[in-house]
Amino acid sequence: MPDIAKLIGGKWKLIILQILIFKGTKRFSELRRMIEGVTQTMLTNQLRALEKDGLVSRKVYAEVPPRVEYSATQRAMDLQDMFHAMHEWWTKGA
Repeated sequence: MPDIAKLIGGKWKLIILQILIFKGTKRFSELRRMIEGVTQTMLTNQLRALEKDGLVSRKVYAEVPPRVEYSATQRAMDLQDMFHAMHEWWTKGA
């Protein structure tokens, strides 16, 4: 069984997954604008890792300039309950 901390651990992966799960498919530039403080390199690396782990799908459109969209896979969508539970836990303590 893979280590869940490696799959979704870290500040950026959780934010990326939350956006893609609850706000739908986004382009790279949209994600970068939505995530305050993330660098282009870090976002690229995190998206690649999430794609490798089967949590994010990447679709490239044959256009000029090329358009790339990122979406949550079904495996990632299965984390919705976890995100809701984390949010509930957080708001109880606030």
